[in-house]
Amino acid sequence: LLTFDSEEELTKVAQHHPKARLVLRLRTKDKESIFPLSDKFGASLEVCEHLLKSARDLGLTVVGNSFHVGSDCKNPQNFTQAIADCRRIFEMGRGLGHDMNLLDIGGGFPGVEGSEPEFEKINAALAQDFPEGTGVEVIAEPGCFYVASACTAAVNIIAKKAVLEPGGHRKLLYYLNEGHYGIFRIFLRDPVPRKPIVVKPIFPCILYGPTCDAGDKLFMEEVQLPELDVGDWLIFPSMGAYTSVMSSTFNGFLPAAICYTMGPELRCLPGRALTTKSCGLSSGVPWCSINTLLPTLAPAEL
Repeated sequence: LLTFDSEEELTKVAQHHPKARLVLRLRTKDKESIFPLSDKFGASLEVCEHLLKSARDLGLTVVGNSFHVGSDCKNPQNFTQAIADCRRIFEMGRGLGHDMNLLDIGGGFPGVEGSEPEFEKINAALAQDFPEGTGVEVIAEPGCFYVASACTAAVNIIAKKAVLEPGGHRKLLYYLNEGHYGIFRIFLRDPVPRKPIVVKPIFPCILYGPTCDAGDKLFMEEVQLPELDVGDWLIFPSMGAYTSVMSSTFNGFLPAAICYTMGPELRCLPGRALTTKSCGLSSGVPWCSINTLLPTLAPAEL
């Protein structure tokens, strides 16, 4: 099963894998998504009929349609419009003799708590344009939706600075042992900063990573946090997607270590001290806690 969105891809498939089952990828509206994809992938609705004809003329088998509205899409209208466009493509394909029976609605479903996707609207669009009994199999790619809440990040404050702003306002700068070049690279794309879990009076703050780059900070804007001390920990939930996989070793800093815990709470953080006996960590090494659902695993001895 292969996707295509151009005549060049069809020619390549015809030469090297003419028996493949093909899925035509549609370009969608995704500018509001954190990771838009349509500038790179997908064919516009206007050229889809031509591509379906080209596939038929090359003797290739097109079995369906796919699209992706970009990662972390918060506008359900992008899904509903793409589904409606796919119905038109199915009609084109079937009119040209293709056995269209597969619809892949891609991913893009947010997985961070508080930004849940509106599945009801997506399901309503599917029920309208691809009702049950029409012989169409609908699949999706909900990776981020499932894994985002699986991880929680705990990072340590390694330095601190207080500065006076014009007007005498006090701002706090915190330097963390993990930053933009590690698991927090996705944060600069977030439209609203994700605040770590803390319970104290708050002040305007900036969170910097540990590298020499002045741009190594978690957010482009200030965040409201309590005054903290060097050695304190910040806890970031919903860190399972687009975090460790985007890390680098820039400036010689090692990627975040991963430790396993049981249950939603971080029992392994007693007070301010993090005992890292079993993980071999120190306060200078960030770590991610993965809440496993496997009951056979014992809590990590941290």
